[in-house]
Amino acid sequence: MSTGFAPSRALLLACTAPASAFFAAFWLLPVAHLVALPAGQGWSTYLAVLTHARYLQSLLQTLGLSLAVTLATLLLGALVGVTLARQQFRGRQLLLALLTLPLSFPGVIVGFFLILIAGRQGVVADLTDVLGLGRVTFAYGLAGLFLAYLYFSLPRAIASYTAAAGAMDAQLEEAARSLGASRWRVARDVWLPELAPTTLACGAIVFATAMGAFGTAFTLSARFEVLPITIYNEFTNYANFALAASLSIALGLITWLVLQLARRFSGTAPV
Repeated sequence: MSTGFAPSRALLLACTAPASAFFAAFWLLPVAHLVALPAGQGWSTYLAVLTHARYLQSLLQTLGLSLAVTLATLLLGALVGVTLARQQFRGRQLLLALLTLPLSFPGVIVGFFLILIAGRQGVVADLTDVLGLGRVTFAYGLAGLFLAYLYFSLPRAIASYTAAAGAMDAQLEEAARSLGASRWRVARDVWLPELAPTTLACGAIVFATAMGAFGTAFTLSARFEVLPITIYNEFTNYANFALAASLSIALGLITWLVLQLARRFSGTAPV
């Protein structure tokens, strides 16, 4: 005999009504308006990111930069995270705290940091000027964006890999070594499969974050335009809201697709 409290349907509706209203007002309606907006200038506006050379170039540059940042972040994050998880030494927690400190920095501050290092008045420019090489700067192009995105994303990867490697079953590695497996064989047969879910999840998040990053790109993208800056220019400088909405839809669909594929292949979504 059940003695638990069984709420009525009216009570359940009353409890979910505020959340439903908030969801409809601040997500459903804006997204519906965003999707419908390009239709006012013709259905071809939805494909502008593929049919217009400037927007296609911006998309491809964003994709290339995001992929490069994701691969570099996963490689460096895995190496540092696994090392921190396996090695115990004095100051380890302090080092981990320092490595993950940039998690608290917004993108604008990360961009400002890079300008202080590699901008026109930065440390690199002062050093190369003293050496007689002129004032070398690389903060405002592809190299600057890559380093800034990497700096912004790497702490997340380090934290994820450190936690995942620390939770691994050490007996698997011991068993492989007892069977005569070399270090590379252990890494291939034990470490890679165990860390694969973390790699997929972390890689998808890093990619999605890089695709949609605005603060860092706004600070540094004087010579290299990415899609978030293109969207910003369209609705701010040219008041072309339909085209900005179309580019936003393309950006959102790509990042959503990557996140869904990561969930599916990591086993967190139904096949």
